[in-house]
Amino acid sequence: MRMLEEIKRQALEALGGLPGTLYGPIEDALKLASLKTDGKNNFYEEQAALWVLRQQQASHVMRFRQQVAQGFDDFRALRIRSGGEVQLRLVDEQQLEYELASGRLNEALVARFARPLDTLQSRLQTLSEAMRVPMGVNPIGPDRLVAAFSQTFLEAQVPDTLRARLFRHYETELVRVLGELYARVNTVLATSGYGSAAPATPAPRGDDSRRERGGQGDGYGPAPGFPGGDGFGGPGAGPSFAHASGAGNFGRTLSTPMSNQDMAAMASELAELRSQLHAWRESAPRADASPGSVSARVGGPRRELRVDEILSVASLLQAEPPDAFARALAVTGRLGETIRDHIQDGARRLGLNPEQACFSSEEEDAIDLVALLFDSLFKHNALQDRARRLYARLVLPYVKVALTDNGVFVKREHPARRLLDAITEACEGNDAETAQDRELLDRATEISQRIVSEYNEDLAVFELAHAELDALLAQQRRRIEMQEQRAAKATYGRERLGAAREQAESALSDRLAEPELTQAVADFLAMPWRHHVVQTLLRDGADPRRHAEAIALGDALLMADRMAEQNRGRELADQLLALQPAIVECLASSGLDDSAAQHGMAGLVRALATPDTPRRRRPAPPLTMPEDDVTENERKLWLAGGTDTMSHDQILAERMRSLESGDWVRLTDPQGESVAAKIAWVSPLTSRFLLVNRRGIRMLVASPEELAALASAGRLTIGAERTAFDEAMRQVRRHLDRAPVAR
Repeated sequence: MRMLEEIKRQALEALGGLPGTLYGPIEDALKLASLKTDGKNNFYEEQAALWVLRQQQASHVMRFRQQVAQGFDDFRALRIRSGGEVQLRLVDEQQLEYELASGRLNEALVARFARPLDTLQSRLQTLSEAMRVPMGVNPIGPDRLVAAFSQTFLEAQVPDTLRARLFRHYETELVRVLGELYARVNTVLATSGYGSAAPATPAPRGDDSRRERGGQGDGYGPAPGFPGGDGFGGPGAGPSFAHASGAGNFGRTLSTPMSNQDMAAMASELAELRSQLHAWRESAPRADASPGSVSARVGGPRRELRVDEILSVASLLQAEPPDAFARALAVTGRLGETIRDHIQDGARRLGLNPEQACFSSEEEDAIDLVALLFDSLFKHNALQDRARRLYARLVLPYVKVALTDNGVFVKREHPARRLLDAITEACEGNDAETAQDRELLDRATEISQRIVSEYNEDLAVFELAHAELDALLAQQRRRIEMQEQRAAKATYGRERLGAAREQAESALSDRLAEPELTQAVADFLAMPWRHHVVQTLLRDGADPRRHAEAIALGDALLMADRMAEQNRGRELADQLLALQPAIVECLASSGLDDSAAQHGMAGLVRALATPDTPRRRRPAPPLTMPEDDVTENERKLWLAGGTDTMSHDQILAERMRSLESGDWVRLTDPQGESVAAKIAWVSPLTSRFLLVNRRGIRMLVASPEELAALASAGRLTIGAERTAFDEAMRQVRRHLDRAPVAR
């Protein structure tokens, strides 16, 4: 009885406050969902119901604790637990919904904790026999805990959508605490002599991959050296990396079902990737061939470490400072060696001699792929030093993902893959200069810490973390889109200005080429009239009538000058009177007010009033063209001059002309630094491309010929992937392909 009371105390301590912890995350999720849907869905009903639940939080927690405690009372009660006639009753719709939701949650938890529950059931059986009562329902089993939760909220008015959120977040919290609770209770029972020899029941290998992985070192059984310990996970270890690569096991932990064709394609892709990896690893012995490495199997037979053993070690080390991984990320090629050394050191601390065991080939694959992936992310993305520690913290969780679900390397919708994309999007090029940038970095850091503390082979942690970060990134994407639009408008505006000035310069040169003109008329044409033509093209470019009127004014002034030279006074007077409104408007477009414009008109009339005013041919003064607004990034990459006369490959230039907005390329500056760039805009005037980085900042404006020259110099690569993870894996494959040849 004292033993049962101790278990009850520990259970209430671990579980008693769970209902009160759900409201905050659910409220955050509702806000995020509202942001993601841009207000298209109505969440007011859920928010109102959640507010009511918050007001009743204390009573809900008390009722839940009473329900959990009742489970222990029922377990030890001296009652007849069998037989009796089943009483049929009507069930209202709300209770039916709760029972259906409870059934689904119970099934998921039973599959998730199959091994520790089997062990706990056996030990509770021994405890029941010692108490001389029939075996009852496990008071901390999923069935009882789900029923307690359902009864807690049964009388509350909860909308269907909010009920689903409650059960989903309750499942997340249970997954977070039950593993440790079951391990602690099993240890207490075993230490006290209740079923110290745990039944060696292998986990069923059915269709549910979570049930398959039930014994993968979840921390639900005591570790070696603890009383009643079952060793490193005991029999029934979960599948290895190789086993998980079978087509029938791809993506089982994900919520989206896949067709057999999709699974077969991914299995083929993964097999090809592993084949490349093996060839790379066998091309030459590496410096990181440590005692635990498969390449260092000498001096007698050694057993291969089981996946559940490595998972147990990784879970132990996961919360430790990631300094070693952060240092390794600063040196390309060192991360794989550091991961192996870290796992071997952790195994040694748990009493497992690394000299007597080695990694299997599949485990080597998982470690190497994670190391190459993280190295590639840092090499090919503009990640700041602050991000290094953030990524280092994620190394061991992603090793665990790779060991249990290698679909992460080939399935684009994998939650762990999507989260790493979101974190990279938040960190790339982020120097924390603005409040929004600092908020992004802080949230990404917080999420990486949450993955470390909560991930225990349940990918739902990645899904929730991605949803939270992606909602914040949605605001950044809108800012990036606006930044791209501003960059495109600025570039287009400068191009239109340049084109208008070139047209005006051509019109002026044509009119100054032949006749001899008075100084006043020549100056008027060279300054206010040319400026007026430019302004007309810019403001009224779509109205050819306005442009024709501006050109006609210049021609009319030439005619007026000839009339003055020929002493045709009356005709000249009529001409100037007719031109007065157009001349005043022209002067006004140069920024002169009405008085100054009238004064300019008077000066022109005085100059034309004397027939013998000196006249001569006057060349057009040089036109100051707008300088291209070249950024510092463009200077580092390559100064695009906008000329098509440079030496280039015509075939490459044609290939460049086929690029469209939204396509990605990779640019390399003269120092060898590579960065992804997106075609944000193609000029309708010059066909030049505006290239921006992942944060929407202009990097380069270049013609197809200039891009072809960059490609010929090996400084531009077409076909970069849209997401950081995809691009990193593409670079990993290129590295694996090149390495054997290079050696």
